[in-house]
Amino acid sequence: QVQLVESGGELVQPGGSLRLSCAASGLIFSIEVMGWYRQTPGKQRELVATITSGGRTNYADSVKGRFAISRDNAKNTVYLQMNSLKPEDTAVYYCNALRTSAYYSGRYYPKYDNWGQGTRVTVSS
Repeated sequence: QVQLVESGGELVQPGGSLRLSCAASGLIFSIEVMGWYRQTPGKQRELVATITSGGRTNYADSVKGRFAISRDNAKNTVYLQMNSLKPEDTAVYYCNALRTSAYYSGRYYPKYDNWGQGTRVTVSS
């Protein structure tokens, strides 16, 4: 049974920073492509950042240069460092693995149906 537990979200002012964490269990974490997603009411879930088992990263244009994804395989944890936060970054943030073969073919499908509860990030004055 895969479990994904996100944490670290809170209320911050524009320009501030946060680091989100995602603790994963029930999967072979070290070989998975991992990703961070975000969702706002009325919008579908958006893929924000990915990191491969080898540490290669990719980002959505909206966060490139501001966010950084990383992983600690010893802790089965993936992180999202969020800097220069903007109000439009406000969302609930989720993590998941990505279907590996699809990822390398340019298709970004979440791998597991067992989404965590997410962690809420609110960027506001």
